[in-house]
Order: sequence, then C-alpha cells, then structure tokens
Amino acid sequence: MKSCGVVVEYNPLHNGHVYHLEKTRELSGAEVVIAVMSGNFLQRGEPAIVDKWARTQMALAAGADLVIELPVSFSAQPADYFAKGSVCLLHALGCDAICFGSESGDSKDYQQMAHFLNQNEAMIDQRFKENKNSGQTYATQMAQTLEELTPHQTFSLSTPNNILGLAYARENLRHKNPMELYTTTRVGSDYHNEELMEQNFSSATAIRKKLVGNQLNNAALEELRLSMPDSSFKLVTSKPLVSWENYWSYLKYQIEVQSLEELRTIYQVTEGIEYRLKEYVHEAESFEQFISLVKNKRVSWVKLQRLCVYILLQLKKDEMVEEIKKPRAIHLLGFSPSGRNYLKEKKKEFTLPLITNVTKKNKSLWTTDIKAGKIYQMGQMGLIKEQDYYRQPVK
Repeated sequence: MKSCGVVVEYNPLHNGHVYHLEKTRELSGAEVVIAVMSGNFLQRGEPAIVDKWARTQMALAAGADLVIELPVSFSAQPADYFAKGSVCLLHALGCDAICFGSESGDSKDYQQMAHFLNQNEAMIDQRFKENKNSGQTYATQMAQTLEELTPHQTFSLSTPNNILGLAYARENLRHKNPMELYTTTRVGSDYHNEELMEQNFSSATAIRKKLVGNQLNNAALEELRLSMPDSSFKLVTSKPLVSWENYWSYLKYQIEVQSLEELRTIYQVTEGIEYRLKEYVHEAESFEQFISLVKNKRVSWVKLQRLCVYILLQLKKDEMVEEIKKPRAIHLLGFSPSGRNYLKEKKKEFTLPLITNVTKKNKSLWTTDIKAGKIYQMGQMGLIKEQDYYRQPVK
C-alpha cells in the first residue's frame, strides 16, 4: 500500500485542508494518507481550539487514513524541530512520500535548496554571524542571509508554509532512504488573514477569531458553515473551545511564584527575557496584553507564545535536551479501514514503539504529553475529557 504523509494541525480543519488532502492523493498516487498532527499545543505556541481527539475526527472525516500525534516537545517549536519530529515519525511508519502546502515553488526547488543548505551549513552559519543584527528577529535575519546566498531562488524564504516545506525537505534528506517529496500551492486567504472569505477558503485564523470572539450570530454561523466541512463545523460548534486566555491565570501564577533563577531553568528562557516576564506579569490583565508588553524587536510574538507554553508546561532545559533528539513512540489517534490495513501490513517494520492506548505500562514513553494533556484539560475544567490514559483511537 503506497503511503503519503502530511503534517497538520487542523485548528480547525477547513476547506483548504480538504483540498490539500485531495491533492496529496492525486499527486502521490497514495492509497493511504498518514497525518502527523500536533497534539494540544501547536507550532505557533498556542493551545488548540478543540482537543486532539475532535481534530482527529475531523481528519478522518476529511479523508486521512491514519492520524499520529506529534509530541509537544516537537509541536510547539520553530520549523526545524517541528519538521524533525514530524519527518522522523513518517519514516518510523515506513511512509513512502510527504506532501506539503506552499505559497510557491515545486518539489524540485525545495529538494535543490535543501541539498544546498545541508551541504553548506558551516558557510551559512558564518554568513549569519557576519550579518547579525540585534534589532531583528532570528527568522528575519536568517531569511535575509539565505536570500543573499541564493539570489536566484525561485520561491520566497520568508512565508510560513515555504519555511516549513524547506524544513521538511532538509530533514527528509538526513534519513537514509528519503521519502518522495510533493508540494501543492495553497488556496484561499493568507494564513494570517483574520476575515472570513466569500470564496469559502478562509484561514484557520479567521475561523478561530469568529469562534472565540463571541461573534456567533446566525450570519456568522452560516459563514463558518461554508468555510469548513460539515463534520468540522459540527465539532467546533459542539465542543468546549479554548484559547490562551483560558490559561492566562495558570501562566501568571507560574511566573509570579518562580524566582528568576527558576525561570532560567525553563527551555528557551535566555538573554534576560525572564526579567521582562517578571516585570510585565503584574501589569497585564490578559494574555494578549502580556505578550504585547513583553514583545520587542528581538523577540517575535510567536517565540514568546512558545516560551509561554514551555513555562505553562514546565518544560526544563535539561529534560528537553533528551526530548528533542527524536520522538520516543508513535501515538495512534485514529484510523480508517485503509489505515487499519496499513497497520496490519507494516506494523512489524515500524522503527518506534506503537502506542494505541496509553496505560501505566507504557506511560514512560509519553510522560511529557500526559502532563500536557492534564494541563490542557484545565482550560475548561470538567468539560474537556482525559486526553491520554485509556483513550482508544478514533475509528
């Protein structure tokens, strides 16, 4: 059974995601589509609007055959580590290909650029150091450096999906038998567009804004219904929803009670950011206001959100050194009939342990994510179900 992987978050799943799944099958000829999906905390450093089980239901209804969880140690990360965990899991599953959405370019462009970057890491690092400007974020500086070194590059190195696509391509080449690489051009509105679009390809950002902004009158509900498959619409309008504001009091408590020395033990707390966290936590009345106050030219909004995830989950530097080497297990969230057949055919060839049910016997493989699940539940106490222990895959 030929398989093709996609790396997703589905926060929530909308019409553009359905298009991506359809193009994945078309381009790769795959019989099985494997979705590696972020758990309850996502790449941009925010909690998922609905839990991973609801989003797994969305994925299966939209055409995915297997849904595998990307551990939080990789899901709430910049592109390089996010790609490292995702691609590692696809290789562990014996996946034949990977297909990602991009703003421009084709798969050959990404392959060539990935080869260049992997073969010239020392030169790139040196040029980056020469160009270093403390008034810009790391991502901006690195994009400028790469554009200097590759002036004839055919696709932008500063758009989110292209950055991720290049990271997948680079990580894929680090494996002994690289997967086939496919890309499909995104359709609809820009990732950051906050307005629902009339052509029914709205961004997940716009959809979330409507859902959590108390704007759900009849007209808004109809707009949402047109922006996503019916299965997704029913789930996001019937499940408990969360945003960062649901966790603000817990985050504030962590920053208040921890000393500067204790904050410095948290992953990615560097360059004195702990002083700004301490300074503004008293002043801010909401999570959004807090990030606005702490943010400066050197630290992006997204980096700060990720940092807040690490603080909320108490992810320590010494622990994360081990966590980010590679995923410890394959956590199965859901499968279709074709997915079940793939598991039967390939299971003995998997290079990581397969977890279909988190129990006390295998919990050591999933410790950090069990903790993340418990904290995620606190966003809607009593309404969000247990996230890991004895949860069966969605069928």
